[in-house]
Amino acid sequence: QLTLMESGGGWVQPGDSLNMSCAVRGAVRDIYVVGWFHQAPGQGRDAICGVVSIDERTYYPDTKTGRFSVFKNPDRGTVDLHIADLQSGDTGVYYCAARIIYYEYDISSPNLWRSGTMRFWGKGTQVVVSS
Repeated sequence: QLTLMESGGGWVQPGDSLNMSCAVRGAVRDIYVVGWFHQAPGQGRDAICGVVSIDERTYYPDTKTGRFSVFKNPDRGTVDLHIADLQSGDTGVYYCAARIIYYEYDISSPNLWRSGTMRFWGKGTQVVVSS
């Protein structure tokens, strides 16, 4: 069982950068991935990036390269998201989520990161990008 909790959201201006953290607690014997998801107002949850629990593999969908960076912080037990050059379209709720995988899974496949496949979810943190 894993519990996840996001922090670091808030109000920011266009062009700002923002760091958010996902605290991952609990223990599972399996390999798992942790992903960050963005839910714009009235929209579904889209994967932004993700990491694998046991190694340095990362995932970024083709539409989310450049401004988004994900890091594991083992000392704090967090998966951190950095967003640069925030834009109005980045407004929304940011969630982190996790699911169990097998090592041989292709983590570059978007299917692995569909929100419906995630088993554990945080409650989300709100980000508003506005001048």
